[in-house]
Amino acid sequence: MTISFKDKVAIVTGAGGGLGRCHALQFAERGAKVIVNDLGGAVDGSGGSSEAADKVVDEIKTMGGDAISNGSSVTDKAGVKKLVDDAMAAYGRIDILVNNAGVLRDKSFAKVTLDDFEFVVDVHMMGSVYCTKAVWPIMVEQKYGRIVMTSSSSGIFGNFGQSNYGSAKMGVVGLMNTLRIEGQKNNIKVNSLVPVAATRMTENLGMPDAVFDSLKPESVSPAVIFMASEDAPDGVMISAGAGVFAMAEIVHSEGIALKGDNLNADMLAEKWSKASDMTNSKALRSGAEHTAHIFKKLSE
Repeated sequence: MTISFKDKVAIVTGAGGGLGRCHALQFAERGAKVIVNDLGGAVDGSGGSSEAADKVVDEIKTMGGDAISNGSSVTDKAGVKKLVDDAMAAYGRIDILVNNAGVLRDKSFAKVTLDDFEFVVDVHMMGSVYCTKAVWPIMVEQKYGRIVMTSSSSGIFGNFGQSNYGSAKMGVVGLMNTLRIEGQKNNIKVNSLVPVAATRMTENLGMPDAVFDSLKPESVSPAVIFMASEDAPDGVMISAGAGVFAMAEIVHSEGIALKGDNLNADMLAEKWSKASDMTNSKALRSGAEHTAHIFKKLSE
């Protein structure tokens, strides 16, 4: 099977370098018309220039593809509207959105300022909300859409010094989980990437050179191409790095039902090893499934 994006239009945010650039190039290689969005700022979000996005557009055109650049910030509602308006003016439809734009302002929670916390959440979480909200009615009208969030192991599993980044990256998973449900009737699929890649956002993590060199961003983009394809899965987190691909899930133990008028925390402490036994754990696909599980346990 060969995945093709002929006649499809893809927006990739933060596509002036790193992962976003690789996503954009691989979409273009497979026939998509691409809107290359990038503010052109530093890793911490400061500054801005359209030069990075323009260079990627030039790369795409050199290989015979079709692309335009956009320099809007994903945190600016008017800028996001312009991003979508530019795409519609150029191509008349939007089939794919990859929420990739991001910044880092790493510090331990004790030392991070609230301004830096809010800024990182605004870019990753609210930037994904603004862009998704802007394309959603277009995808509903088309009865077709593919949206990829960019999550992180820092959100799913935690990482020292990244409370702001991790909070935002888990937030987009929550957004995905609900949009998967709401988008089903209109053939809108929403998934999340959990990438490990050598980019300017990871170059200061102290990885050995051999490890850093193996984590090429090009080896992550196939996961995004798959999640944006016609036959994409829906509501999954795909971990990708150095050519290794896996699915991550949030799972729920079988649990126990403690009953009686004297229900208390001591009873839970005594039975915790059984309540937390993950032997028969499973992934739940909605809040309703979670509630149903509770009542099932009570009825046993």
